[in-house]
Amino acid sequence: MAQEIEIGLGKKGRRAYTLDEVSIIPSRRTRDPRDVSTSWQVDAYEFDVPIIGAPMDSVSSPKTVIEMGKLGMLGVLDLEGLWTRYENPEPLLEEIAQLPEETATARIQQIYAEPIKPELITQRLHEIRDAGVYVAGALSPQLTQEYYSTVIDAGVDIFVIRGTVVSAEHVSSSHTPLNLKKFIYDLDVPVIVGGATNYTAAMHLMRTGAAGVLVGFGGGATSANLGTIGVQAPMATAIADAAEARRDYLDESGGRYVHIIADGGIGSTGNFIKSLALGADAVMLGTPLARAVEAPGHGMHWGAEARHQTLPRGKRTEVGTIGTLEEILHGPSHCADGYTNFKGYLRRAMATTGYTNLKEFQRCGVALNISNRL
Repeated sequence: MAQEIEIGLGKKGRRAYTLDEVSIIPSRRTRDPRDVSTSWQVDAYEFDVPIIGAPMDSVSSPKTVIEMGKLGMLGVLDLEGLWTRYENPEPLLEEIAQLPEETATARIQQIYAEPIKPELITQRLHEIRDAGVYVAGALSPQLTQEYYSTVIDAGVDIFVIRGTVVSAEHVSSSHTPLNLKKFIYDLDVPVIVGGATNYTAAMHLMRTGAAGVLVGFGGGATSANLGTIGVQAPMATAIADAAEARRDYLDESGGRYVHIIADGGIGSTGNFIKSLALGADAVMLGTPLARAVEAPGHGMHWGAEARHQTLPRGKRTEVGTIGTLEEILHGPSHCADGYTNFKGYLRRAMATTGYTNLKEFQRCGVALNISNRL
């Protein structure tokens, strides 16, 4: 049962935990890391590692999405980003990386004011398809109805609907909101949608027919939601809540399994692994991949919240450059900072706790590090 604590006489709050406050507990059995499988499959699509590249312009370009696919993960292109607004966005990406901090947000807003061009959506997705990797693109809920037919016609394997908070019951007096259940039912491709931050929101999104639910807000390192609108999701609790919703929905639906993808505030291998231990099937990474030599952000990182024309809720953040995409995903690692060799550290954690695959690993024991609150 959720624990509520009295904030004052008129308000109680639920106690929730971040990933930094959780640790994994080894079991009585250990295994050889070579006997461990990190593969993950959603619908008909199988991947070598349970990682999805965040659809952010500082992370994903057509080139990096292709490279991610070749390295065994799923790359997702932001179909509202610079690659669908400009024929050649490279000079603008370099400009954003070099902007002074005090003017960065205003200039980002100006650059992203350029309209989205449907023909560029088609061109970018065809480029990825021609490289022989799985094709995934992302739209926000606000623009999904306007551009989804272009995306589907261009040919995607997986369609992502990603927002700060996405609900199955959005209400608006100014426009007809997206009917997620009807929309997903009418599509012939698996849809991953989110973010959800609690049991109820995750359950409602599962009932829409989504193949996967994003849990969290995304853009942890670049988000200013807590400071601007007072909203934040402690990820350990959010993931565990969604895992319980998945279990209940599995019974309710007669066996339909919905994947949980942790999304936000996962900048290190430790938090990546703990997300999976808490019940996530895969993790959407932004900051770790933005540190790659190939990343289009050139050592800077920003998300969709930073480009909002009137209410920016994100910022450009310097994350630096630490290695190639291959080194970040598969190693080798030359420093114990948790920034490289995500697959290698996952295999080691699974072997240390005695599990051979990701579904088994979700059953591993965890403990709370209460001292972190002191």
